[in-house]
Amino acid sequence: MPIRIPSREGQNGPLEVKLPASTTVLPTKIEKVAPAKVEQWNTRKLGLRVAADGASALSAGLLVAPLITMIDKSIIVRASSSIPLTTTLAAPLRTLLFRPHAFLLSTPFFLVATLYTGTYLTANLIDTISSTLTSAPPSTTTAGPAKFFATSAANLSLCLYKDACFTRLFSNPSPSSSSSSPNSKISTPNPAIRQRLPRPTYALFACRDALTILASFNLPPLLSPHLAPYTPSRYLPLDPATLAQCLAPAGMQLLSTPLHLLGLDLYNRPRGIGAREGPTLRERAAKVGRDWAGASFARMGRIVPAFGVGGVVNGRVRRRLMGGLE
Repeated sequence: MPIRIPSREGQNGPLEVKLPASTTVLPTKIEKVAPAKVEQWNTRKLGLRVAADGASALSAGLLVAPLITMIDKSIIVRASSSIPLTTTLAAPLRTLLFRPHAFLLSTPFFLVATLYTGTYLTANLIDTISSTLTSAPPSTTTAGPAKFFATSAANLSLCLYKDACFTRLFSNPSPSSSSSSPNSKISTPNPAIRQRLPRPTYALFACRDALTILASFNLPPLLSPHLAPYTPSRYLPLDPATLAQCLAPAGMQLLSTPLHLLGLDLYNRPRGIGAREGPTLRERAAKVGRDWAGASFARMGRIVPAFGVGGVVNGRVRRRLMGGLE
């Protein structure tokens, strides 16, 4: 089939090029390039999802707050006096049973409820932000470093504020700052006399909370594979992950409680009061060693509800509420 080529300057006419009969000229095929797919954020019912995060966090925080309030108060009173731990636990328990309105409207209960509601809420909001940015279902949860650092920062700041308030409310920093009556077994701090918490106390409280957070978020995944051959069993019907989540934070209290007690002792018996230069390191160690066992088990009793029961309740309520929004 001949192909005519237009003539150039100086030529009389168009050129003809003859191709063999077997040659076929195919039309050029132009492929259409599909536009790049733009990933959409999952913002559907975002306001209701944030409300669900708040509702689940509040339910868990209010559930664990009564027990933790009683334990924290009893530990601080015990550290600043010679009253047995059972006696210091009985006093707030009686208030909760016979005057629940006074207990639930008190400043200590409000501080503890705010602490754990804020911690759970931070974790929930990180999950919601992640599911929004990755277009995942609202009930999706994460376990990355962003969630760990954000939850740790919220827990640490709120816990330090709560501990500072508890220490000022229930500690007796000097003999003259407490008032007692013949009919009262527990001396009460004089609200007119308040000391600022020393910086070493803040530092010790921060180290204590860092160890607890490490044991609550990082150690359980490392511990659970070693528990798999032993659970669940006839006498321990728990899966390895649940058991590790309870054992790791509870066991860490054996190491973190001395930091807590030493911080309280630095506040209760500061250096430079009057003619005394303060207790020696040996005296402080003896005080911490005397209270270590009882305070450790008491803090175990508060940490399991806080990061075990509270975490389960928060997760289940959130899954149910988010499931209704999907």
